[in-house]
Amino acid sequence: SAPAQAPEPVVAAVPPRQPTEELASLLGRPPVRLTPLGGGDVAEAYAVDLDGGDRLFAKTHAAAPPGFFSTEAAGLAWLRQPGVIDVPEVVAVSDDPAWLVLEWIEPGQPHADTEADLGRALAALHRSGAPSFGREDRRTTGSRRLPNDPCDTWVEFYADRRLRPLARLAADGRDLPRHAIAGLEQVADRLDRLGGPPEPPARLHGDLWAGNRVVGEGGVSWLLDPAAHGGHREFDLAMMRLFGGFGDACFAAYEEVTPIADGWRERVPLHQLAPLVVHAIKFGGGYVGATERALDALR
Repeated sequence: SAPAQAPEPVVAAVPPRQPTEELASLLGRPPVRLTPLGGGDVAEAYAVDLDGGDRLFAKTHAAAPPGFFSTEAAGLAWLRQPGVIDVPEVVAVSDDPAWLVLEWIEPGQPHADTEADLGRALAALHRSGAPSFGREDRRTTGSRRLPNDPCDTWVEFYADRRLRPLARLAADGRDLPRHAIAGLEQVADRLDRLGGPPEPPARLHGDLWAGNRVVGEGGVSWLLDPAAHGGHREFDLAMMRLFGGFGDACFAAYEEVTPIADGWRERVPLHQLAPLVVHAIKFGGGYVGATERALDALR
């Protein structure tokens, strides 16, 4: 007789997520409509309409790392706390299921003072300070989960919490040539000579490119999606220059409030180095060459 045929393996179906039900549980009332929003490369985002005409912004993540949204929520609250720059209020947050719900920012148009207003507000945010370089809660930030354990000096923080961990990640993934990996280590060793005059820790957004700034009604700039930590204020300013999108009036107004130490132009590649390596690891391509050019500028 023919051999018995092995039964087909039973594959348990993964139940589909129910965004409406999850949000209803989180908010305490059901949404009447969820409208998907574009623009995110990691999370799924929605406009959430509630009874009575209220609208909220919500985003979720199908495979969120531990503490993904609660870390972001804590960063938003920390940036909002001094009351000097516009940051959306956290309405609700959950890591399981993964959701972050924020007040809705209605898009608007910039006016003649929008850029200068942002520069002054950013200067006030930086000046509000931080307890240390890094984060008191020690939570990692960014797509590469970089460490944020507190440090007393910027030299220690940027060397041991940014450049050296990124050099190891790039080496493990063969994302940069060996001479660039060695260059990162050499820069880390020379930060006390490259970094300019010592400064106290500033309260940083930490990922301040134009996509994380929204102009709302009345031409007001709002900051989103932070990798917030205590750091060197030139880091935010260098990140703003990396991809563009901020006007000259923004930087001029910042300088009027809190001038930057002499030699800052020569230090821009230093502060751009960490985000360039992150992009080289994630995307390769032209970011590898941009990393090498930044290293060459620091020789």
